[in-house]
Amino acid sequence: MSGPDSAHAIDDEGDGQFRFRAIWISDLHLGTTGCQARHLLDFLRHTESEYLYLVGDIIDGWQLRRRWYWPQTHNDVVQKVLRKARKGTRVIYIPGNHDEFGRHFLKLSFGGIEVCDEATHVTADGRRLLVLHGDLFDAVVQRARWLAIVGDRLHATILHLNRWLNALRARMGFPYWSLAQYLKLRVKNAVSYIVDFERAVAAEARARGAQGVVCGHIHKAEIREIDGILYCNDGDWVESLTALVEGVDGTLQILSWHDVVARTAHIISSEAYEESTLAHIGGH
Repeated sequence: MSGPDSAHAIDDEGDGQFRFRAIWISDLHLGTTGCQARHLLDFLRHTESEYLYLVGDIIDGWQLRRRWYWPQTHNDVVQKVLRKARKGTRVIYIPGNHDEFGRHFLKLSFGGIEVCDEATHVTADGRRLLVLHGDLFDAVVQRARWLAIVGDRLHATILHLNRWLNALRARMGFPYWSLAQYLKLRVKNAVSYIVDFERAVAAEARARGAQGVVCGHIHKAEIREIDGILYCNDGDWVESLTALVEGVDGTLQILSWHDVVARTAHIISSEAYEESTLAHIGGH
C-alpha cells in the first residue's frame, strides 16, 4: 500500500490547473497491464471538479482473478481519487461488469466515495443526464458471458501487441495509435454492435425522462444526439485516454490526456515567456 509520502508525491505538480463542474471517467481497468495508469495520474493531477463520476470497470476483477497484477501506479490512482474525495470532490462510483463485485456494496460509502448502481446528474444548464456503465444493455455480456470473457482475453492480446507497436512508433517519432480501436471501427459486426448499444442506452434515458445519458463500457468516446437524446460516452483509459467533462456553464466535451498535455505545455511556455519578458524589462 502507498504510504503518506507516496500519496503526497503524486500531488506535487500542477494540481488542479484545469477546473470543471463535473468529470466522468470509466474503463480504467486497474489490475491489467493495459491500464494507462501513469497518464491517468497525470490527468487527475491537473484537473479538479465538484463531481467525479467513476462510470464502471475501474478495477478489472476478471483479470485479477486470473492473474494478480497491481503495480504502485495503480495504487497511486486509488490514493489520488481518495485524496480528491477528502478535499471535497463528490466522488460517485458506479460499478461495471468487470468490477461487478462493487454491486454488493450499493448505497454504501468508502473513504468518501459513494457506490451507486446508477446516478442522475443535473448539468449547470438544467439538463438531466442518466449515468450508468452500460453493460446491462450489452447483449453479449447479458446472454453469452463466456463469449464476453473470450472477447476480453482476445482484447488483452491485442493491447499487448499494441504496446510493442507503439513503443516502435515512439522511437520513430510517431504519436500513439490504437490497434484495437482501428480493428473495431473496420469490422462490420463490431460497428453494428456499437450502434445497437448506443441506441439501446439512449432509449433507456428517454424512458426515464432524462435529456441525455453518460456511459462507458464500449471504449469509444463520443458525444452525439440519438433520436433527440444526448448520448455521451467518456471512453476509456486503456486505448483512447479520454474523459467527459462539464464546464461551469453546463457545456460538455470530450477531453483527452493529450489535450491536457498540450494545454499544460502552452501554459508553461506562456509563463516562461512572461517571466523572460519581465526579466528583460527589469534589466533595462
